[in-house]
Amino acid sequence: MTTAPLLIELFTEELPPKALQKLGDAFAQGIHDGLKKSGLIEGEAPVRTFATPRRLGVLLANIRDKAPDRTEVRKLMPAKVAFDAQGQATPALLKRLEKEGLPADSLGKLERRDEGGTETVFASVDLPGAKLADAAQAALLDSIAKLPIPKVMSYQLTDGETTVKFVRPAHGLAALHGSEVLDIEVLGLKAGRTVQGHRFQGGAAIELKDTSEYSQRLDQEGHVIASFEDRRSRIEKLLRERAEETGNSLGPREDYAALLDEVTALVEYPAVYVGSFEAEFLEVPAECLILTMKQNQKYFPLFHADGSLSSRFLIVSNMVLADPANIVLGNERVVRPRLSDARFFFNTDKKTKLADRMAKLASVVYHNKLGTQLERTERVAKLAGAIATLLGADAAKAERAARLAKCDLVTDMVGEFPELQGTMGRYYALHDGEAPEVADAIARHYQPRFSGDALPAHPVSLAVALADKLETLAGLFSIGQEPTGDKDPFALRRHALGVIRMLIEKDLPLSVPDLVKQALSAFPSAQADAGDKLASYVFDRLIGYLRDQGYSALEVDAVVTVRPRWGEFPLRLAAVKSFTALPEAVSLAAANKRVANILKKSAPVADAKPDSARMVESAERELWSALQRTTPMADALFAANDYAGYLKSFAALKAPVDAFFDQVMVNAEDANIRNNRLALLRELRDAMNRVADLSKLAA
Repeated sequence: MTTAPLLIELFTEELPPKALQKLGDAFAQGIHDGLKKSGLIEGEAPVRTFATPRRLGVLLANIRDKAPDRTEVRKLMPAKVAFDAQGQATPALLKRLEKEGLPADSLGKLERRDEGGTETVFASVDLPGAKLADAAQAALLDSIAKLPIPKVMSYQLTDGETTVKFVRPAHGLAALHGSEVLDIEVLGLKAGRTVQGHRFQGGAAIELKDTSEYSQRLDQEGHVIASFEDRRSRIEKLLRERAEETGNSLGPREDYAALLDEVTALVEYPAVYVGSFEAEFLEVPAECLILTMKQNQKYFPLFHADGSLSSRFLIVSNMVLADPANIVLGNERVVRPRLSDARFFFNTDKKTKLADRMAKLASVVYHNKLGTQLERTERVAKLAGAIATLLGADAAKAERAARLAKCDLVTDMVGEFPELQGTMGRYYALHDGEAPEVADAIARHYQPRFSGDALPAHPVSLAVALADKLETLAGLFSIGQEPTGDKDPFALRRHALGVIRMLIEKDLPLSVPDLVKQALSAFPSAQADAGDKLASYVFDRLIGYLRDQGYSALEVDAVVTVRPRWGEFPLRLAAVKSFTALPEAVSLAAANKRVANILKKSAPVADAKPDSARMVESAERELWSALQRTTPMADALFAANDYAGYLKSFAALKAPVDAFFDQVMVNAEDANIRNNRLALLRELRDAMNRVADLSKLAA
């Protein structure tokens, strides 16, 4: 049994760039998992993944050529079925041994064990270890079958008869265990030791002596950086160097990270060159130029130190040339018409005011049961004005922004680049002389558009953004189009989470039931239970949102139950989590649950204060005294929003609470004593549960 690194590479035609990294990871992981399952990996086997536009590969260390032999214990049948009264093997047992491939002389090796009160017969079977070629063949086939392929292609093999399916036609398979070629095949290809270099600049056939040569020879002779991560790092390093050479920057990494991944999947041996366009194009909003460069041409825009767009950009090429002039000039010729189109759309759009475009929204269908975009705009405007009033913002500006917010949908620029909805509306509104608050609300009314997206900053913008999302939720719930299971065609979960984030993170003094009622008032024919369903839906999303912040179901339930102001959820949850770490937490939570159950079952009585004169047991007097000592300090902490300190202060009550329940019978025969004890428990419950309902923490 020998151990050596294992290399498998599948050489293909150009793979889909947006799926390449996932395909590479899945290909490597599938082969690793298959070999591990077969017992062929010795110790830890670091996985090196390779993925280029024309190959998927994996290199695994410490792979055995044969797995160790093993003994497998198999359960056969109950002993009373396996043996007769004389202890002889029954025909049923002999037939089972034959089925398992066990010789008749294995009867003496059978074991009897008690299993759940039944004597059962087991057999130990010696199994030879798997051979690497067999296990690698199975792992390769299984890995390919499970690849997350966006769209499968069917193509014929060179024999002209056999049809196979894969993401792209495959033309080569290399498989080496150390220096030995592995006898495996897939997609009509038999494994060898030859790999292919760069399509234009690398060796057409590189014959490997062993696995150790793969990366180095592909790089040096083939002009291919096989590792996706290494190639991405090379590209980013080159981008930063070229940007610095021009005196510009790439901007925040999060703004170009997705494009970096995409171009990494488009090239095998990257080079970065600097291109430029005429400065006159900079009169067009930067967002338009950036989008057309990144989306259509895969260029990296460059920025001045003040954040403004430069007239230079970076090209990631798959050709490393001493003189890249032709590449640069070619790309500059290609981008110029794109930028000209953007300038034409922008200048044409400015000739018509946003307000004058509003009538066109009457011809844009929003939903066949909810009318046109114009009808929807009026509903959003009315709701935005109402919310702005509640927030103390300018209701007239909120309504104006809501009426103009969708008008850029019928502009040429947004027709060409839908991603610029709202952004272009802001530019056109400012050009039309609208108030800055109105223009800002138009730009931000879609926010948050995705998880982690920025929120509108100002009250007018918040009012319009909330109104836009609430109108969508209310409208679709009014016609019974709420999400079911995994189906959410109108992105209502995203809209609900947007509302939740604004309420919490901006600490808005708004009530969800009131907002739902106000939003549904625009739909007089709404289903009778639409309001209850929508409010429940928002609170369900709230619970999921808070769970995603790292809090347990019990912690979230404890805080949500007391319905605090939305902005207090983070503070209160953090306090509850801190409280649950205290040694007294379990006991106090259980006591709160017991108190809640007692009060729930007790007959209603007037909310009288506990009377110490009616406390006949020392344990109840001690609890009342401890509560009186603790409450003033706790109230001061609560008033200072120190919710963690507030909850921790009640840890001192553990001993008197435990003593009370050990020594005091709440339901005393004397009604006055009983009611006084219930009053004491109400006082205890009300004092301890201002931050959260601690009884919910009891499992």
